[in-house]
Amino acid sequence: MRVAIDPLEISALVRIMDELDYYQLLNIGSTASSSEIRKAFHDSSRSFHPDANRQLAADLQEQCGQISKRITEAYCVLRDTRRRKVYDAQRAEGDARRIQLAEARSAHAQQRRAECRGATARGRQFHAKAETELKSGNLGGAIQHLQMALTFEPGNTGFKTMVEELKVRQQDES
Repeated sequence: MRVAIDPLEISALVRIMDELDYYQLLNIGSTASSSEIRKAFHDSSRSFHPDANRQLAADLQEQCGQISKRITEAYCVLRDTRRRKVYDAQRAEGDARRIQLAEARSAHAQQRRAECRGATARGRQFHAKAETELKSGNLGGAIQHLQMALTFEPGNTGFKTMVEELKVRQQDES
């Protein structure tokens, strides 16, 4: 059976909620596993969801709604490894208590573009040459340019994936 939440606790949490990061809000450590995050979310959401607190006054139900939304926001960021990585990076810089999901998507998209097009000037240069070769239908030339790009960015998984895909296409066309 669930224990009723003290109205003073609800009011206090609403007042300090903007000062808490997502880990503090869910009452977990920054190294928490996904199962720990999920458990903390479910425990918190059960306690603060407005439907679970119908017996409270309207203003307290509204505050529970605010807390519940923030708890859900925290869970949506921390459960996704990409969003969590972006959030942790911003948090390490000292400028993130909250992260908008659109910001997390944007940061991930930028990372994917860098991975696909290259993170270094030479990597981008050879990737662009590979794209030109692809447009002209020269798979062999595209593969060579991507392999050159890999000499400048050996850890670039986007380049590696492209080389493998082009080699398969080249074999299929032979």
